[in-house]
Amino acid sequence: MKKPALTAMRSSAQAGFTLIELIVVIVILGILAATALPKFAGLSGDARLAALNAARGAVQSTVAMVHGQSLANPTAASFTNEGAVIPVALGYPTASAGFLQGAGISANGATNSDYTITIGGAAVVPATANAPAIPINGLLIIPTGVAGTPSGLTCNLIYTQTAAANTPPTVVVTGTAAGCQ
Repeated sequence: MKKPALTAMRSSAQAGFTLIELIVVIVILGILAATALPKFAGLSGDARLAALNAARGAVQSTVAMVHGQSLANPTAASFTNEGAVIPVALGYPTASAGFLQGAGISANGATNSDYTITIGGAAVVPATANAPAIPINGLLIIPTGVAGTPSGLTCNLIYTQTAAANTPPTVVVTGTAAGCQ
């Protein structure tokens, strides 16, 4: 028994996609890419703002930890945390390289691949075209990729050590995702 109908059916079966089907798939992929690209293009500002908030969390945690140690030993001039010597004034960390290293923000207190760090001193460091003023005994942290641009004014963290007993230092984050682009 021969089955000629089955043989005829196999020979007429398609071997691949038609040109129209391929064009439709490419157009659909193009539309999806065009709608998704703007969503992912703006994520650099979100990432920098997240890095800034991570630095704020590290700073605040270190401030709380050092203040607790200071309450337990009020006469100590410094404490060692994570291998870093953190100087203390009025029971809170001073704005210093040791403080940054103890907070895990910087390996040596002055450089980091994630942040541009400027430590102030006994006088106010004036604002520039790319960075805000740094208060007396304060420090400025700007996420990498923002420093050197006017966005340093709109995407930064400023730590100001305490100037009075029983007054905690201030940690102020200035930034939005758009400001950190």
